[in-house]
Amino acid sequence: MAIIRNEALHKQVAAAMRQSIASGEWPPGTQLPTETDLAETYGVSRPTVRLAVAALRNEGQLDVKQGRGTFVRTTVHGPAGTVERTITLSGSHYETPTDTWFGHGEEPTVYRTRTDAITAPLLEMGEGEMMLGCDRLIANPAGEGRALHRLLLPMERIEDTPLSQQPTATPAEAYAILAAAGRELTWRDRVSARVPQPDEREALRLSEAAVLLVVHRVTYDEVSNLPLMVEETRLGAETTGLTYAVEARKPKRAARTAKASAH
Repeated sequence: MAIIRNEALHKQVAAAMRQSIASGEWPPGTQLPTETDLAETYGVSRPTVRLAVAALRNEGQLDVKQGRGTFVRTTVHGPAGTVERTITLSGSHYETPTDTWFGHGEEPTVYRTRTDAITAPLLEMGEGEMMLGCDRLIANPAGEGRALHRLLLPMERIEDTPLSQQPTATPAEAYAILAAAGRELTWRDRVSARVPQPDEREALRLSEAAVLLVVHRVTYDEVSNLPLMVEETRLGAETTGLTYAVEARKPKRAARTAKASAH
């Protein structure tokens, strides 16, 4: 490797390694040589190689598998799967596309918590209000796809419903319980993204360069427009995408005008 002056040495090594990946010399799935061998190949020190490998890991080009070594990542051309964010109502029975995911993964963990800077605005409550929480890892039984799901139930909004005794209900079950208690339901989703924490990356089997999608779904009582509960779903953007059915809606003022003119 020809050394270029005034450019960090590890960046030059990273560029050379990047070229080896792009040219097919190191195809996807290839295990990289050891640090010692790479240092000898490029005529640099092992710490320099380590920095170059770290740079390519941050780019999502390499994966480090504990106890096995460093491998060239399989190229990802968009998410491997998608999740529809739809809710179907048949009589009094609700269904969502991820219902079957809740039978796979890990057992739910129930705990007491309080509203915070994120959940308080979503629920239109003050911070520090008591809630029941239920966390679980869910998985797609048909193939790729894992998500961390959190159900948050504010006590003052659900204490007169069976949900106060059934915090492990799936979303579809929770909707049915709220509807049976006389609520007319509607939903809003808020989607954001951030860098995953190490435990999230491990649980969802994400690469070093992965971005985490965070979806907050708030269930409302349509009559009072009161938020009843929050679901938080976290999943890797490189493995799973979200799809939404979008319908055109008339502005409320236009809808009222059209109704008045019809009389």
